[in-house]
Amino acid sequence: MKKFFIQTFGCQMNVYDSQRIINMLESYGMQQTDKIQDADIIILNTCAVREKATNKVFSALGRIKQSKKPTALFGIIGCVAREAGETAFKRIPDLNFVLGPQSYHKLPLILSNPDAKLLNIDLGGLEKFDELPQVEKSPALAYIPIQEGCNHCCTYCIVPYTRGRELSRPFKDVVKDVIQAANTGAVEICFLGQNVNGYKYIDSDGKVYKLSDLIKEAAKQDNIKRIRFTSSYPTEMTDDLINMFKTEPKLLPFLNMPIQSGSMSVLKRMNRPYDLNQYIDIVDKLKAARPDIQISSDFIVGFPGETEDDFEDTMKIAEKIKYINSYSFKYSPRPHTAAALMEDQIPEAMKKQRLAKLDSYLNELQRQFNESCIGKTLECLCEGLDKTGKHLIYRTPYMQQCVVNKPAEITWPILARIDITEANKASLRGTFSK
Repeated sequence: MKKFFIQTFGCQMNVYDSQRIINMLESYGMQQTDKIQDADIIILNTCAVREKATNKVFSALGRIKQSKKPTALFGIIGCVAREAGETAFKRIPDLNFVLGPQSYHKLPLILSNPDAKLLNIDLGGLEKFDELPQVEKSPALAYIPIQEGCNHCCTYCIVPYTRGRELSRPFKDVVKDVIQAANTGAVEICFLGQNVNGYKYIDSDGKVYKLSDLIKEAAKQDNIKRIRFTSSYPTEMTDDLINMFKTEPKLLPFLNMPIQSGSMSVLKRMNRPYDLNQYIDIVDKLKAARPDIQISSDFIVGFPGETEDDFEDTMKIAEKIKYINSYSFKYSPRPHTAAALMEDQIPEAMKKQRLAKLDSYLNELQRQFNESCIGKTLECLCEGLDKTGKHLIYRTPYMQQCVVNKPAEITWPILARIDITEANKASLRGTFSK
């Protein structure tokens, strides 16, 4: 039996894509392996959001070249493939395929003609969702993409280039995927999109479907106990969606809503068309709808032209909202973006210094929230064993990792009420509630 190896970089959309590739290759009679040297085909599913991520991919490709079987096929799919295009073959001549994020369903072409060089980085439509085999067994957490691409065109972001303009999947197709996931093992649904709350599908009768409609449909499935979505754009948090946090108990009290910067002048240069008062007003509406809701964010530090006052504004918004966890990065110039051409680039040392200060404060906020959970009982979803095999990893409604001693029983509950007993910056510890 032939074997395949797949490594995933980047966002949850890539995690979903890799799951579908695994299903596809298994339907061809192949078996997954975690050993590169045993694989007959090696796939890196890549992310190009930051320069460091792209460099990691090509470093990994160089190592694979040295350790793979001589006859093994290997290549890249995803956003780095779209970004690099034909130059990927020049950097790594031994590559067999380079497939963009909307073209990975064409992998069987390289299986049927292993001597060919396969390049397909065109921005297609939603064909991959139609051509891939249906999932036969879903993990407890099922990622369901509802759209591809993004129309916001932030000046720092390569996504409109690598994944194209926004396309929303047909409402019935998404619901079909939700039902299939619910019937084959899913307990939690996470709707995915680069601009997930911008989902808008108009059917042949002119009826408009939005993310709130998808949440309602998912909640009808008895097997689905938890629903969430990522990643959200602030101005797309419409009142109908905010109201879902009030009316739908299966929707988790947690939202990732990236602000990127607390400075109005930086937001303007980023082409993020909202002001701080508007953002704060959305948070206030969410908390009025669901008092226990918590917010996470993304931050970019050292964007071109960012002054010390701009950076302090970012510190202030973090203090104002009190994000329970966040992803923060130094600005990284990306090809095909307007910000890469801006003249007032920030020195690397200054970006590093500001990021360290912001990270320190965000970590403190996360520690404070984690410690506030001690003594509470939270319903958590099991993600499996830790690396030692002695503990179970559960995920709280706020996406915190909670470590629980593995019980003596052979099986353990997928969903469990857990008493939180300890906390630190990174995680919680708890015991099964009696």
